[in-house]
Amino acid sequence: MPQKRLTMRRIREILRLKWDKGLSQRVIALSCRISPSTVNEYLKRAEKAGVHWPLPEEMTEEALIQLLYPDEQKETSTKKVVPDWEQIRKELKRKNVTMRLLWTEYKEKHPNGYQYSQFTELYRRWLKKQEPVKRNEHKAGDKMFVDYTGQKVAVYDPETGEVNEAEIFVAVLGASNYTYAEAQWGQDSANWINGHTRACNFFEGVPDAIVPDNLKSGVTTANYYDPEINLAYQEWAEYYGVAILPARAAKPRDKAKVEGAVLIVERWILARLRDRKFFSLAALNKAMEYLLKELNDRPMQQYEQSRHCLFEEIEKAALNPLPEKPYEFAVRKIARVHVDYHVEYKKHRYSVPHTLIHEEVTLRVTEHLVEIFHKSEKDPVATHPLSYAPGRFTTLAEHMPPNHRFNVEWTPERFLRWADEIGPSTRRCIEYLLKTRQHPEQAFRSCLGILRLANKYSKSSLENACGQFGSGDVISYREIKLLLDAVPPPTQPVEPCLPPHINIRGEQYYT
Repeated sequence: MPQKRLTMRRIREILRLKWDKGLSQRVIALSCRISPSTVNEYLKRAEKAGVHWPLPEEMTEEALIQLLYPDEQKETSTKKVVPDWEQIRKELKRKNVTMRLLWTEYKEKHPNGYQYSQFTELYRRWLKKQEPVKRNEHKAGDKMFVDYTGQKVAVYDPETGEVNEAEIFVAVLGASNYTYAEAQWGQDSANWINGHTRACNFFEGVPDAIVPDNLKSGVTTANYYDPEINLAYQEWAEYYGVAILPARAAKPRDKAKVEGAVLIVERWILARLRDRKFFSLAALNKAMEYLLKELNDRPMQQYEQSRHCLFEEIEKAALNPLPEKPYEFAVRKIARVHVDYHVEYKKHRYSVPHTLIHEEVTLRVTEHLVEIFHKSEKDPVATHPLSYAPGRFTTLAEHMPPNHRFNVEWTPERFLRWADEIGPSTRRCIEYLLKTRQHPEQAFRSCLGILRLANKYSKSSLENACGQFGSGDVISYREIKLLLDAVPPPTQPVEPCLPPHINIRGEQYYT
């Protein structure tokens, strides 16, 4: 075992005591608490190197060691350089980068370095010492992992105070861990596919493959050998030129990247928003966008680098280019315009020009818009933001006829006169419906349905049903019909088919 080298302070002390004080080597050894042979070795090395006392003040310890041990410095200069294995691991994530290429570049810089077999063996040994999660290597631009969080966020309706729960969609790239998250109204095909589109826009590129969970919006039938992909999802994948590789059931390691990303989004984004109250999906996404930037800019412990920096360095250039136009998911539905010049989609009603009453129209519904076409899909006759509020109306003033009338035959006054013919309770219900709508025309459909119940159940039954509602109750066509259905119809006395007459023989004649 080589002798441990003395510090510069002790070497200076040996030289001072010998050349300045003239002490013997034995006395110097006792003073410095070292062996006489060590004192003799350092004095010989100093004399051979031409070192004299006093030493120059600017001389450093490294400079003194180089003078005393010139042979050792030659040996260290030929020592093999150990590669930066962390950098090697990072470079291997780049597309088309191989271990052979990295070794060739290493040898160009260090001709006396390790040979290829030893180079790869040392890398494997280093890799085994790292954390187990680092063994799952992902190529840059290869895969994007997607899923929903288990946690939802409440969004309040500013008018009614109703609470709707928003789903949180998460996407993460495999090599850089660059993460995208957004709030959606649901996990249906429209939100699922449009979430993929916005994720690719956020990443400014398209990966080679996407690894989803076995969500019904993406995978119709989960199977390891032959999974059946949802048709709309498959069309999106063909449009963007990506492969869909669903994770195996009960195999969380297949989508470990997004499992970790979901956990991080819940802890670093959703947990920080827990005390905030949101009144629109746009406001929630705006708050998430700010925290998402912080998350991607925060350094990761195992990489000592942020997700954004790693994305810019190794993954952004490896992604495939985006198509010229983003994919737009749309649902089409045929509907007929009702007498209140509205059409219905998922229990919400949208207005069209009043001149189209009773006409057939086509609805084209995207994630955010409802476009209504008549006869041709070139120019929509009406465009509305998509709403998820059931039983409510989205009405444009320009769609209404003059004086808010869609037909001269139907007016609020006519409905009230009709209700007067039935009774005061019926009139009170009709007045309630006309006053509780933003525009009276929006209540015409319900009023018409209630008043026509008199034809089926009788005027007295309708009047009795309307009389059961108090001043604070919510009145609707459905509630009134339920009351009428719960009461059995009164039995009517059977009247003879024919009136008595002298020319009618009657049943006694035939007995």
